[in-house]
Amino acid sequence: MMPWGHAAFGYVVYSLGHRLWTRAPPSGLAVLALLFGTQLPDLVDKPLSWGLHLFPQGYSIGHSVFVAVPVGMIVLTIAMLKDRSTVGVAFAVGYWSHLAGDVLIRILGRDESPFAPILWPVVTLPPYGHEVSLFERAFSIIGAFLYSLSTEKQLMVLGIYLAPYLLVFVLWLLDGAPIVSELRQAVAGR
Repeated sequence: MMPWGHAAFGYVVYSLGHRLWTRAPPSGLAVLALLFGTQLPDLVDKPLSWGLHLFPQGYSIGHSVFVAVPVGMIVLTIAMLKDRSTVGVAFAVGYWSHLAGDVLIRILGRDESPFAPILWPVVTLPPYGHEVSLFERAFSIIGAFLYSLSTEKQLMVLGIYLAPYLLVFVLWLLDGAPIVSELRQAVAGR
């Protein structure tokens, strides 16, 4: 899943869960924590693998359920002690939804071991076919996406790809555009 896919998936899970639990839209600070949580596993593991070559794949410490659960629980505990439980919940939902999204994509792709990326160090994925640098990997992912838009089925690909993001954008607007609305109020001096 691409970074924006993790962000969108996490936002939908958190926003709908928050609305169901509190009957209110999420706050900007909670959404920032959520977005950070949705990106954290890749911010840790991809540089360690692609940049520093410490791990054979981009799935290790940050993606491990054995790390994610305790880290999420620690953040939740600290947030509750500081009377910021919604921020802690948002971070944990973001972090854990990243792992769930990676597993879900592998299940939908009929991967024979969809849970392998989140079971480090019990399961270590085999190394890439060749060494890749952080920038090579990032550019190959972006290049593959752009190439998919240049095929003869580009409108269908674009529609299928962008439709969920459009729905997330509408949900974000219905939530009052968290983060942006707080920034606007801060600039206006309210």
